[in-house]
Amino acid sequence: MKVAFVLGTSTGGTARHVRMLAAGAAARGIAVEVFGPARTDEDFAFGALAGVDFTPVEIADRPRVRRDLRAIRRLRRLAAAWRPDVVHAHGLRAGALTAVALALVRPTVYQPRPALVVTVHNAPPAGGVTGAVYRVLERIVARGADSVLCVSADLEDRMRAAGARRVGYAPVPAVPLPAPPLAATAGSAPGVSAETPLALSLPGDPAPERPLVLAAGRLAPQKGFGTLLEAAARWRDLRPEPLLVIAGEGPLAAELKSETARLGLDARFPGHRDDLPALLAVAAVFVLPSVWEGQPLIVQEALRAGVPVVATRAGGTPALTGEDAAVLVPPGDARRLADAVRAVLTDEVLAARLRKAAAARALTLPDEDAAVSAALAEYQAVSRGRSPA
Repeated sequence: MKVAFVLGTSTGGTARHVRMLAAGAAARGIAVEVFGPARTDEDFAFGALAGVDFTPVEIADRPRVRRDLRAIRRLRRLAAAWRPDVVHAHGLRAGALTAVALALVRPTVYQPRPALVVTVHNAPPAGGVTGAVYRVLERIVARGADSVLCVSADLEDRMRAAGARRVGYAPVPAVPLPAPPLAATAGSAPGVSAETPLALSLPGDPAPERPLVLAAGRLAPQKGFGTLLEAAARWRDLRPEPLLVIAGEGPLAAELKSETARLGLDARFPGHRDDLPALLAVAAVFVLPSVWEGQPLIVQEALRAGVPVVATRAGGTPALTGEDAAVLVPPGDARRLADAVRAVLTDEVLAARLRKAAAARALTLPDEDAAVSAALAEYQAVSRGRSPA
């Protein structure tokens, strides 16, 4: 079997997922090509994978008519020349452009048109021009794909409503991370000790014993960090006062720091961190305040670390954590979020129960082998029975 993966501009989870699938498929003897922006290859080194070839195709994250037409023509030529059995596109934009390109590939006497699988990784914007564009992309993908895989149940419902013929669930496992140098003691509420990488990068913290409230993700509207700052203003009466750390980078960095100052909070924004396992190990609670999530990799990492989790009941997060391994609150509700974090910080029984439930839930999470096997089974299903012209 020959499989081509297509992805657009990506700085995180989608590219990591595609890289995992490409490497896993190649390791099982599948011929693999990856088509995507050159920058994505630079950031994630697809071409360095054994048995995987990368060919640049510039697919931007926003509509650009001329650039999109060039991408469609290039994808059509590549598919016509290499003749994969299956093309697996990731994201609505990449999926829609690929659907149009494959529709222009003529089947031959010996080769049918490649089957198209599209994985939808994110919810589209709710309204405005961008939301309208994404609804069009949904319809193109629904009508053009042989199979649409989704990272959450609400996305499955959307794609069925858009007319997709075959809709399924796409497991997106977090790549296991190295064990942290420090381990939290079960049943304790750990703080930021002087030995942690966090303390080393933030010298002079006046209270090393302060419990660490950790959040991480792209500093963008979807992640709901503004709501988290509002919540943090409501637990300042706790003693010692918790230290809020929001790791990550993104377009809202300056705005969030300004809001932190306005609220008079002692919150830290250390930027991108390569040592999240160490921070998770000493966190008293991990908070995910997102407006929407698919299968958030950072929550999977938090569950594996046995950290108490407070998260929003949004997208695929409840399916990931279940009802026992996290305290779930409505998105955008700063009061409920603050109350949940306060409860974890002040109730040792609740915190211990959440740690135990997180460790148990982690054992049920899909791993890389299961995700690759599921993808290959889908490729077999959609390519079976396809006949040349």
